[in-house]
Amino acid sequence: MSSSAPSAAPVVYDFDPAHSAAHFSVRHMMISNVKGEFTKVSGTVTFSPNNLAASRIEATIDTTSIRTRDDQRDAHLKSADFLDVAKYPEIRFVSKSIDSRGEGEYRVRGDLTIHGVTKEVTLDVDSVTPEVKDPWGNIRLGAAATTKIDREDFGLHWNVALETGGVLVGKQVSISLEVELTRRAA
Repeated sequence: MSSSAPSAAPVVYDFDPAHSAAHFSVRHMMISNVKGEFTKVSGTVTFSPNNLAASRIEATIDTTSIRTRDDQRDAHLKSADFLDVAKYPEIRFVSKSIDSRGEGEYRVRGDLTIHGVTKEVTLDVDSVTPEVKDPWGNIRLGAAATTKIDREDFGLHWNVALETGGVLVGKQVSISLEVELTRRAA
């Protein structure tokens, strides 16, 4: 996704799962943000800088890999109250369009599927790095993207009303993705 990528044909990159993660943040009791991550993220990026219409992103997140630094909370988030990982083991994103917003920045529209519900979202991609060659001869680059969703739009309605007003879990979820990509051999 950098200007150093070949421009004649689309280049295909694979996510490096060991160096990629999806992070999230949501309000807790209306007073603080709880942060967590999904540690198992995979996918591919097909990128043609001179023909963004030929570019495509597909990503999959293993819902069982959720981590919030609290085992009890993680178990609750995996339950039918929230992600229902037994029934919905993956979160998926498939791009529909990619538009340039300037050097190394993109706006990606696509379908996000969580809990069996698919909604269109927009990812703001920035911090796309130039390609580099790693010590093993692979060509790599990195990217970061952000978006916000309303979890109730995806059927995640569980909550508890607070005695003082408000709710236990906020509706808005901030999502940030950090991915490292490896170029496939031609």
